[in-house]
Amino acid sequence: MADDSSSIEVLNGAAQTRLKTIIERIERLEEDKAVIMGDMKEVFAEAKGEGFDVKILRKVIRMRKQDRAKRLEEEALIDLYLAAIGGL
Repeated sequence: MADDSSSIEVLNGAAQTRLKTIIERIERLEEDKAVIMGDMKEVFAEAKGEGFDVKILRKVIRMRKQDRAKRLEEEALIDLYLAAIGGL
């Protein structure tokens, strides 16, 4: 493995600056993501405190993101598979 000084020489000044900018942006986004995840945790805790089932809420949110036709097709396949194994 090459030493640090020869590795740095591979990237010119503009590339080094651009790389640093990209890394700093990603780090800021990770910080933002942590804040948002904390906020979401609080909302789910609030929902749970009001008697809502958080697991079902997560599923509803996931389903709302899906295309309706795709979701209906998936639900039909789940019903088919459950019927095939005697699960209904």
